[in-house]
Amino acid sequence: MTDELVFYTHPMSRGRIVRWMLEEIGRPYRTELLEYGTTMKAPAYRAINPMGKVPAIRHGEVVVTETAAICAYLADTFPEAGLAPPPGDRRRGPYYRWLFFAAGPLEAAATNRMLGVVVPEERRGMVGCGSLEEVTDALEQAVSGSDYIAGDRFTAADVYVGAHIGWGMASGSLERRPAFERYWERVGNRPAAIRARAIDDAPMPAQVQPAG
Repeated sequence: MTDELVFYTHPMSRGRIVRWMLEEIGRPYRTELLEYGTTMKAPAYRAINPMGKVPAIRHGEVVVTETAAICAYLADTFPEAGLAPPPGDRRRGPYYRWLFFAAGPLEAAATNRMLGVVVPEERRGMVGCGSLEEVTDALEQAVSGSDYIAGDRFTAADVYVGAHIGWGMASGSLERRPAFERYWERVGNRPAAIRARAIDDAPMPAQVQPAG
């Protein structure tokens, strides 16, 4: 079994988050660029992800889809990168909490806003995200308590949460607040984040080798 790491993506997709994560772990990976409506929906890729969506990774015989799951998998599979609190560490709780808060309530509430979906007040209890205001307040509190989302150390949760905050402020789906801007300044200017953006913003080669 080969342990080759293959990354399936499109430069204008949530794959940008996974690209950042891959650059953080610093392991060689091969990129397969897919196009919406064609190669992304072709049988060859549907064998990887039946949804026909990116991103996805294949690590040897292991396939992982869903951006937050990919980040968590890579952090645990390559512990030498130090991107996840070790099992038993008290930071493991907030690490999981905010990683999946961003994948659930934050993404749902932000998407509702972008689509103009308004959940009636009397039905907010039926949706997991409640309201965008509640989500935004909770997130602001989370990034205000310490330098990083799970304590004093950068983790994969900061990749995922940070990417959502950076994109949300840029797109208008998330209110700009001083706490968000300070947090994004800290995490968004990491060398791996800058490298990842440069790769996705430029014409890409068939194979990418992380620098360093």
